[in-house]
Amino acid sequence: MTATMTDAAATTTMTMAAALNAALRDALEADGDVVLIGEDIGALGGVFRITDGLKERFGPARVIDSPLAESGIIGASVGMAYRGMRAVAEIQFDGFVYPGFDQIVAQVSRLHYRTNGLVQMPLTIRIPFGGGIGAVEHHSESPEAYFAHTPGLRVVTVADPQDAYSTMRAAIECDDPVMVLEPKRRYWSKGAVDTSVTADLASARVLREGRDATLVAYGPLVVTALEAAVAAEDDGIDLEVIDLRSLSPLDRDTVAASVRRTGRLVVAHEAPGTVSVSSEVIASVVEDCFAHLEAAPERVTGYDTPYPPAAVEDHYLPGIDRILDAVDRTLGRRNSREAA
Repeated sequence: MTATMTDAAATTTMTMAAALNAALRDALEADGDVVLIGEDIGALGGVFRITDGLKERFGPARVIDSPLAESGIIGASVGMAYRGMRAVAEIQFDGFVYPGFDQIVAQVSRLHYRTNGLVQMPLTIRIPFGGGIGAVEHHSESPEAYFAHTPGLRVVTVADPQDAYSTMRAAIECDDPVMVLEPKRRYWSKGAVDTSVTADLASARVLREGRDATLVAYGPLVVTALEAAVAAEDDGIDLEVIDLRSLSPLDRDTVAASVRRTGRLVVAHEAPGTVSVSSEVIASVVEDCFAHLEAAPERVTGYDTPYPPAAVEDHYLPGIDRILDAVDRTLGRRNSREAA
C-alpha cells in the first residue's frame, strides 16, 4: 500500500479487498459490540482473505469460524443482533445464500417491523457476488433482485475501494439490517481510500457527467460502464455514468434528474433481465420523467439462464460492446436488437 496526499486528507492506495479488511478492522476497534461470523473467516481469513489477520488481532470470540451452515450463520447473527451486538455475517459465495434465505426474508427483515420498533436488527450480511472469476457452479451468481424485493432489508453494492470502505463502515453502524454485495471480480482493483470519508446507504453516484445518454450500472459493471463511456467518446458520444449503489431503497431522484438532461437511458447489470433491478429502474424513469425520454430505455443484462460454465461466461456477462450497442439503439444508430 502506498500513501498519497489530496487537498482534503492523506489517502492510501489499496485493493478493494484490503479496503474491506480495513473497514472491518476499524469497526471492530471502534465498537466492542461488533462481531464477525462466517465459514473460514478466522484461521483462513476468508476465501478471498477479506478477514485476513482479524482473528489473530481480535480473538476467536469476535471473529467466529462457523460450521458450514448458512441458516445457522444467519440465525446466530439474528440472536446476537437481538441482544444488542452488531453482527457481520459473511456468506462465502453468492450461490450459498439460499439455505439462509428464509432467515433473511422472514426474520432479519421483519423483526423491527413485527415488534413495532422495539427490536432493532443491526446486522450486516456480506456477500461476494457476480461472475468473471472462472469459478464453478454456484460461485458466480447475482441474487440481488430476490433481496431488493424484501421490505425492511437494505441492499447495497460497492464498486471501488473507497466506496467499499465507506459503505461497509456505514452498514455496520446502521441499526437496520444491511446486505452488502461485494463484486468478487473487482476485489483486486486498486484505488485511493480516505478512511475519514463517510457514505450514506441510499444514494446513487454520478461518476461521469454527459449529455447524450444516461448509463446506469452497479457493482462489477460500474468499471465496465466507465470503460464504455471512454470508448463511446471515439464516436462522439458523451455518456453520463451513474453508479446506482443502493438497490433498496432505490435512488430514483438521481437517475430521473440525469434522464431529464440526456433524454436516454441504458441500464446494465450481470443478473438476468426478467423481473430485475433494471426492470425497476426503467419503470421508475417511465413513471417519473416519461415526457423527457427521446427513446425507449434499454437494458443490458445477463441472460435468462442459469449462470453458465466458466469457459463461456464471457459470452454471458455484459461487456463494452453490448453496452455500446444498446447506446446506439437509444440514439437511433441501430434499428433493432437483431442488428446488435
